[in-house]
Amino acid sequence: MSELAESSCEACRIGAPLLTDEELSAMQGEIPDWQVIEEDGVKQISRLFTFKNFLQAIEFANLVGEVAEKEGHHPALLVEWGKVKVNWWTHKIGGLHKNDVVMAAKTDCLYPEYK
Repeated sequence: MSELAESSCEACRIGAPLLTDEELSAMQGEIPDWQVIEEDGVKQISRLFTFKNFLQAIEFANLVGEVAEKEGHHPALLVEWGKVKVNWWTHKIGGLHKNDVVMAAKTDCLYPEYK
């Protein structure tokens, strides 16, 4: 488990600083399968997870939901047959915060049992 995955989310308020490109770059080594995207002008990190069937996909989405609820930080989840797309970003600041990278690392830790 990575150092990021072992971290907890910190309280984030409106006006908290966004991750700089340099900070994000330094952390991306721990979440290499995640892509930086922009949706509606908001920078996010996104990953598509694949599964053998819908049941595995929905089980995984529920696990992500449990971790998200525990940390108080919630993603966008798109569940389809054999796939779950997970997007992390911090709504309060309209972009990426360290919490998003922490949660991406935690999400990655949930996936190995499905490979």
